[in-house]
Amino acid sequence: MTRTSSSATARPTAVGGSRPDRRIGPRDLTEWRTPAGRRLASQHREIAKRVGARRALVATLAVGGSILAAATVGAAYIYDGVTDRDGIGRLDRPALEKAKALRSPVVNGAAATLAHVFGPIAMPALTVGAAVAFGVRDRRANPVTLIVAAGAGSLAMTVIGKKLIARNRPPRHEAIPPFEKSPSFPSGHTLNTTTILGVLAYLVALRQEKNGPQVAVIGGAAAAAVTVGLSRVLLGAHWFTDVAVGWVTGTGWLSLIITSHRLYLSAQDDDEIGE
Repeated sequence: MTRTSSSATARPTAVGGSRPDRRIGPRDLTEWRTPAGRRLASQHREIAKRVGARRALVATLAVGGSILAAATVGAAYIYDGVTDRDGIGRLDRPALEKAKALRSPVVNGAAATLAHVFGPIAMPALTVGAAVAFGVRDRRANPVTLIVAAGAGSLAMTVIGKKLIARNRPPRHEAIPPFEKSPSFPSGHTLNTTTILGVLAYLVALRQEKNGPQVAVIGGAAAAAVTVGLSRVLLGAHWFTDVAVGWVTGTGWLSLIITSHRLYLSAQDDDEIGE
């Protein structure tokens, strides 16, 4: 008799035999279309057989986070070494001048509101609240693991970048108060918004059976990340390259988290693997 795993029967299947909580649009996230992806999924499955699917997920996130942290350190030193010599910083002054030309009481107020909504107090509260909500709703640990990893990883990359580069923010006479005292590189608002809202949008999209809501949720998160980043330049709180690095590193960490979760979902199809 063939044994059916509890994970395979926990939810109804969609058309084609795929569970609805593992699809983004027409794409089944457990399907790996490249040889490298299939090898990675196979290796992860072997690890999951030995330690369980959940522990394998945590291990994958830890390894991915370590790699990204090392990459952040390397990128920070490279950035610091070439900014003045190769003129990368020349992007910053024109961007700030254009941002200053767009300022008005209404625009400034909207940007300041975004700074509070996606700031160092509200974002951790959102992270904790979302983790609790998903944990209670799903009664599973893996969405909580993803959300916590997103918040912890983005915080670590922000701290590493600021400590290594210690870049000065734009001059105060060109910025809008309240002024911030921490180093400018990278933009923590941008990095955290990109990563945390990205993970939340991903988890919400997985729970939608129709493409329209998925597109709306993911598009809304992407628009929020772009808007928050640009608002930091408009306020004079960051240089444009601080924001650009926040987008890049945030997207990189988000991609690693989603890949780790895809591996977790793929491992669940194997009856020999327990949670």
